[in-house]
Amino acid sequence: MKILNSIKLAFLVLFFSVLLFGYSVYQYELSNTSDDDTLKEVVIAPGGIDSIATTLKKEHLIRNKLIFKFYVHLTGKTNLKAAAYSLSENMGVKKIVDILYMGSGKNTNPVRITFKEGLNMRSITAMITENTNHTEEEVYEKLQDQTYLNNLIDKYWFISNEILQFGIYYSLEGYLYPSTYDFSSKKVTIEEIFNTMLEETKKQLTPYQTKLQESNLSIHQILTLASIVELEGITLEDRKGIAGVFYNRLDKNMTLGSDVTTYYGAKVNMGERDLYKSEVSECNNYNTRCPTYIKLPISPICNPSIDAIVAVLEPTKSDNYYFVADKNKKVYFNKNITEHNDTIKKLKEEGLWYEY
Repeated sequence: MKILNSIKLAFLVLFFSVLLFGYSVYQYELSNTSDDDTLKEVVIAPGGIDSIATTLKKEHLIRNKLIFKFYVHLTGKTNLKAAAYSLSENMGVKKIVDILYMGSGKNTNPVRITFKEGLNMRSITAMITENTNHTEEEVYEKLQDQTYLNNLIDKYWFISNEILQFGIYYSLEGYLYPSTYDFSSKKVTIEEIFNTMLEETKKQLTPYQTKLQESNLSIHQILTLASIVELEGITLEDRKGIAGVFYNRLDKNMTLGSDVTTYYGAKVNMGERDLYKSEVSECNNYNTRCPTYIKLPISPICNPSIDAIVAVLEPTKSDNYYFVADKNKKVYFNKNITEHNDTIKKLKEEGLWYEY
């Protein structure tokens, strides 16, 4: 009996020890993430608790998304208000939840804009004008603001004078990282939008800073090649293979021969319409199907994802000089034009070739 009582006692001690430990962990996860009391504006857009937790975690205001959501539901304070708030890292979950629950933000009309991977500046401009109080002309004027652009060159290690080259369509093409962004209201400035996107670009590129700076290509050229790779392939594996093909062609003084650059050069979005013969053959700063254009375009043709950038930094080495994709986006690689043409012929016979 004494042994049984001892076992029961041991289990009770263990149970309460685990309970106490769990409670300590729970309280820790609710605590402030740092002692920094600097207030920063955080936009809480309309959405569920998970979306709010993601935003707060991204801003380093909470330690654990799961614990945050558990606390919100435990306290019944699930009706968190969308607004722009001034929050700091030393507040902790309890205070932040109280602030969001009371809705003591600056406004109740925040704006959320999702810029998808591969969008070019014309599409980004259209989304900005659709979701804010700005016109397309205002966006394009900012892209030509030399003072603003020079300040960006001074501020960011990945931006150089190459964005100022004569003949570039849009100065920041390729530099605005595609993601979902929350802004305080439709009155958000164009500079704030661009700066927020550039900060995300900095965050995405920083882990690869050494590789970027040690490459034989400039960062501007890497982003340019990545923008083409972004539109030519879907998976990371395919993109690495495509990047390898482009490197091989450049080394052999061959044109890249990429249709996506031809569309961009003609200022026509892919899928908008077919190109005219005159547009296909026109030699400009972007059209790599021009027989005499044996180099990269003068600037990026879209805003690439980090996968496309990594593909350019880590290309697949091979003897391939050609690639083609079928209707299902599967990519086929070939060493020479004969194999390439045979692949196209086979895809046509199997009904996997694009018909225009």
